[in-house]
Formats: sequence, C-alpha cells, structure tokens
Amino acid sequence: MEQLTVTRKEGNNYMEYELAGALNAYTAPTVQDKIYKSIAKMNVVLDLSKVEELDAAGMGVIMAAHNDAEEYKTKLYLLSPSNEVDNELLETGFKDLFRIITSITEAVL
Repeated sequence: MEQLTVTRKEGNNYMEYELAGALNAYTAPTVQDKIYKSIAKMNVVLDLSKVEELDAAGMGVIMAAHNDAEEYKTKLYLLSPSNEVDNELLETGFKDLFRIITSITEAVL
C-alpha cells in the first residue's frame, strides 16, 4: 500500500503541509481533514515537491481546499509541485487556477 508522510510547519499567519509519497484514494483522508480545518482559519501552503503519485482523489482534496479557501477568504498555495503533480494539473486543465510558488517567500501571506 502506498504511504503519505505529512509534516506540518506553522508560520506567523499560515500553515505549511509538506506531503511526501502518494496522494491518492488510500492516503487522501490522512491529509484532507488537517488541510480543511486550517484553510478555514488561515492561509495554507502545500509543499508538493515530494509527491510521487497524485490520482483523482488526491486532486479532489486539492480542489476542495482551493474552493474552501475561496469561501473563507484565505489563500491556498502550491509550493514546488513535483513533475507528477504538475502533469496532473496540466492534464486536468486546472493549473492556472492555483497559486503556484517555488519558494515560501513568494507567498503573499
């Protein structure tokens, strides 16, 4: 079974989640509640540089976080998406929808 490691780092007015491994139907529940609770209160940065697999369920978690950020007037940033994540964003046609950054300092937090 695939594994996903989630490392949480707290900033002044944001929460960063570093994801490593597979973000798919098996692992999505591990991260979704954490992200959704944070995004309701503050900006969230998802470090996706170490994501090796992203399926429709994982993409659904990211899309729902984006929608929640719009609803709560917070911001979701995708930090350094891996090639796998970048390809999935391109294939779904949603890449332009997200705030994609290459450094935490790029986020307007």
